[in-house]
Amino acid sequence: MITNHNIVLTGASSGIGFEVLKLLVKGDGNKILAPALDAEEKLAGFAENVIPMNVDIGSKEGVDAIFDRANEVFDGAKIDLFYANAGFPYYEAFEYVNWERIERIFEVNTVSPIYTYAKYREHLAGRPGKLAFTISAIGKMAMPGYALYSASKFGLQGFQEAIRVEKDKNLQFTCLYPVATDTNFFKVAADGEPFEKPFPVQQPDIVARKMVAGIEKGKKSVSPCFLFDVSKVLMAVCPPVRTVYWYLEHNKLLRFKKKLEEMNK
Repeated sequence: MITNHNIVLTGASSGIGFEVLKLLVKGDGNKILAPALDAEEKLAGFAENVIPMNVDIGSKEGVDAIFDRANEVFDGAKIDLFYANAGFPYYEAFEYVNWERIERIFEVNTVSPIYTYAKYREHLAGRPGKLAFTISAIGKMAMPGYALYSASKFGLQGFQEAIRVEKDKNLQFTCLYPVATDTNFFKVAADGEPFEKPFPVQQPDIVARKMVAGIEKGKKSVSPCFLFDVSKVLMAVCPPVRTVYWYLEHNKLLRFKKKLEEMNK
């Protein structure tokens, strides 16, 4: 169990972040700053060692504010663990022109954690520390219906691959690669409209337990779904398996599009 840590956990008010938070609060001596858009409403009174903070993680000003607030609540002490977990998806056919919509998902999912790495490295100033990212299995294999989400996570995956070679030795760096997780992820993805979930779907408490254990053990990466690891090997050996999988998931997207069209008639 992780204990006696000053922790920043973004996106802690829901989904995987909330499940991770429930585990971290149990560690003796842990003090947790929990930034999210709605943290102060969702986490009010959750635990004495949790400090909620309402902030937009998808901006330079938001990330800077988190480090400033951490300096206050930890009394100038070091952040022992910074878990950049916040992120969001779109589920859609990419058939529109909207610069702001594209920009927003990259600001939150890609630019923010990359900037966080830079800030955290500066903050540590050579002292030991732990950094964690939630990337996603989609950061390794793109999915129909998630073109922008896939692209944002592929960007983060590329960053972590390069930074591992050049990062300072004092920094432990762990990345999480969950498959679709049964949280409010799906409501956010399609603006509340129900759709067929991708296969497979995993429970968030399982993902959280494996991620926290991975951080504790100093693992470089955590892939909580054994089936995904097996499928990667199978698809590499027999590429038509991936083609069939994409075909099935694309059909789900087509059915979703048809449903939206019928609703809008």
